[in-house]
Amino acid sequence: MANLNIKDRQTNDVTILDLSGKITIGEGSVQLREAVRRQLDEGHKKILLNLGDVSYVDSSGIGELVSSYTTTNHNGGQLKLLNQTKKIHDLLTITKLLTVFESFDNEEAAVASFK
Repeated sequence: MANLNIKDRQTNDVTILDLSGKITIGEGSVQLREAVRRQLDEGHKKILLNLGDVSYVDSSGIGELVSSYTTTNHNGGQLKLLNQTKKIHDLLTITKLLTVFESFDNEEAAVASFK
């Protein structure tokens, strides 16, 4: 079984990636990277990562979130976070990355923020 499951769906012109499982060194972070790159390659520039079902993120996973954010910006897009778990929120706070990501608890508000 894969560490990370990713389902993508569209709401208006925003691509929402529903992540569930673990974003860890190796498979999880690679899957996330490839999913984000695929969206960008297909011309989807507004990406929302739904982290509500992510059970665990290690330092490599945090690095991949940052890398995905940077890649999206370089491609003229925006990447935002939805439904951070307390654990992810704490990790982003400790690493001082909380201010980097625009983050939402409400999907409608998150989608609307891209306009």
